[in-house]
Amino acid sequence: MASLNVLDFEKSIAELDENLSKLHQIVEDRNNPQNKPDLAGQIAELEEHRTALLSALFANLTPWDKVLLARHVKRPYTLDYVGAIFEDWTELHGDRMFADDGAIVAGLAKLDGQPVAVIGHQKGRDLKQRQQRNFGSARPEGFRKAGRIMQMAAKFGIPVVTLIDTAAAAADIAADERGISEAIARSMFEMATLPVPIVSIIIGEGGSGGALGIAVADRVLMLEHAVYSVIPPEGCAAILWRDPERKSDAAAALNLTAQRALELCIIDDIVPEPLGGAHRDWAESAESVKAALLQSLRPLTGIPAPTLVAQRYEKFRRMGRFTELEGV
Repeated sequence: MASLNVLDFEKSIAELDENLSKLHQIVEDRNNPQNKPDLAGQIAELEEHRTALLSALFANLTPWDKVLLARHVKRPYTLDYVGAIFEDWTELHGDRMFADDGAIVAGLAKLDGQPVAVIGHQKGRDLKQRQQRNFGSARPEGFRKAGRIMQMAAKFGIPVVTLIDTAAAAADIAADERGISEAIARSMFEMATLPVPIVSIIIGEGGSGGALGIAVADRVLMLEHAVYSVIPPEGCAAILWRDPERKSDAAAALNLTAQRALELCIIDDIVPEPLGGAHRDWAESAESVKAALLQSLRPLTGIPAPTLVAQRYEKFRRMGRFTELEGV
């Protein structure tokens, strides 16, 4: 793992990984005189120590640590999951009104043989891709493209799967001129009334209306180290305390972790990640996501459309309810 991609709390793990890599190289080089019989024991001991250290570190992550993990540059993005989970993927482009937005990818595919519509945010791996994808911040045409694919799914009676990974929707002048607020609201309305099953999964960042615009679903899932909040911690800190450096305090106050979201009934389930985070094992993470999607979709299949829509409406109406106790 390149040093630039190592988070502060991962540095001790990175050193162990480097030592393990060197030992494995020695073992693989049979002509090297340093290849001693006891290397297997040293490797096993180091791997055991690494696992214990990872377990201890990841059992005590702060909310801000979770934010950093959700943003990790090596974390799998929507298209990475699409390639690993779905078959017969066909991407569809454009909103038929203005343009094609690279920040949202959408298309048709099969999940374990079942036709589905897939919609998700896509970030870029390098500077060129990030500019093309607008760093995963969708513009109005992105949400309108998503709505077009949702209507197609409704027409053919196939479920919708959305993968969420965005800091927020686009907030520049051009996005405002083209109606970003209306586009998000329209997308949410379409999802609230869509007569087919919808499952959404937050795979990284779930930020503000940019996330909620494609997350009004029958089942909402979160990866173990994903985050879901009304505003990024830096923006929250700048507004509340006029100090963006208090981002860790804001992260704690926002209740943005998957664990808190489940406790508050904002989401329905948490999808486990490989030890150390999804960026350490894409294949294992993809298997967990696929299993969670299948488990969530099966009970929804066959529910009459009016019942499905009514249950979805009640699900979101229940959020935020609380009881006031007298004398407390």
